[in-house]
Amino acid sequence: MTSAPCPAQNPSMTECTRFSYKPTLTGDLVVLRPPAEDDVAALSPMFQDPETARLTGMHTVFGEAALRRWYGSRGEQDDRLDLVVVERATGAVVGEVVLNEWDEPNESCAFRICFTPAGTGRGLGTEATRLILGHAFEGLGLHRVWLEVYAFNPRARHIYEKAGFRAEGVLRGALLWAGERVDATVMSILAPEWAARQAVG
Repeated sequence: MTSAPCPAQNPSMTECTRFSYKPTLTGDLVVLRPPAEDDVAALSPMFQDPETARLTGMHTVFGEAALRRWYGSRGEQDDRLDLVVVERATGAVVGEVVLNEWDEPNESCAFRICFTPAGTGRGLGTEATRLILGHAFEGLGLHRVWLEVYAFNPRARHIYEKAGFRAEGVLRGALLWAGERVDATVMSILAPEWAARQAVG
């Protein structure tokens, strides 16, 4: 798997750390690349699937026009990084990964990943997570990447743990879904922990 540091022609780490540089990251199973409006058709099942909405706590319903505006504008953002996940074997767009909620003074950001129903269960999410973490720590020089995972999504938590995320605490009743109050676990991985994992292969 390869991660992409700031390009040599862009010597300003501050500019690059603002996520203005939109890399393409290549692994054995997936490629992460900047999104385009034309990716909306492939990503639409991600926003229409009731189970995906439940596992991610997504209450909002997005129409095609809104999605096209959103993905068409991702290249303009310098405070977050949105990349689509492409399955190398088929060339199909199967999901997205996001680094957002950038905390510049503390060299920290949040991580989010979501897949279409057709993209799950084949190890693609595991590799996509490792690729984006490699870029966050090795390419952008961040110290901490964190996320929240809901209690009724143990499969996602298992993927995060495999990538090196550790539980920090529980946000009790953080989500109200179908009348049920659901806890969210905050997890994070730090740069030294990532480096140690890479050193042992």
